[in-house]
Amino acid sequence: MAVTLRDFMSSGDVLTVEPSVSLAGAARRMSDRNVGAAVVVDQSGRVAGIFTERDLLRAVAGGVALDEAEVGSLMTANPITLPSDHSPSEAAAIMNERKFRHIPVVDEGELVGIVSIRDLVGAAMHIASADAHVGSDFP
Repeated sequence: MAVTLRDFMSSGDVLTVEPSVSLAGAARRMSDRNVGAAVVVDQSGRVAGIFTERDLLRAVAGGVALDEAEVGSLMTANPITLPSDHSPSEAAAIMNERKFRHIPVVDEGELVGIVSIRDLVGAAMHIASADAHVGSDFP
């Protein structure tokens, strides 16, 4: 059976925010949930963008008023998304090449999860341990 993003993504309770939420509001929600990204959804629930800790850092460094500026003004619009049956190694290659750490997972136009670089490190460790030799020198 092939390993897919479905096996390692965070699902069910993905942090979503609307484009009109303030940067401060999004930052509080991200902090409360201990996540590095929020998927930005439009009124119909479709993925409109992604707002990450890096976007927040740029805003702070640029002196943006966090209580006044909206997520929609600083999010990455129309982010790359992947289906849940996508290969974790291909997702990791995309993240490495494009220099980002989160990808929303979308099936048939509906947000079903998010995959982070941390999830993919876990996937790699899981796959490596499954391939390890029995009786090797490692515990």
